[in-house]
Amino acid sequence: MVVSAFIFLECAAGRAKDVAKQVSKISGVKLSHAVTGPHDVIAFVEAPDINALGATIVSKIQGVSGVLRTTTNVVVK
Repeated sequence: MVVSAFIFLECAAGRAKDVAKQVSKISGVKLSHAVTGPHDVIAFVEAPDINALGATIVSKIQGVSGVLRTTTNVVVK
């Protein structure tokens, strides 16, 4: 079963557009946009299971230069 999640990213000042572009290139990321509000980038990610989702977030998304913090909201329905 596919696991989907919205990932909210906080970025270093002035880096949101570049971070959104880099995140959009990561496998499993379906959408990635720089936004206004309390977060700088919102991404929608799909993975085959929760372990793969965690690996994508920790190993790939958090590894993008300019990402300071992520918050993950898993889709339940």
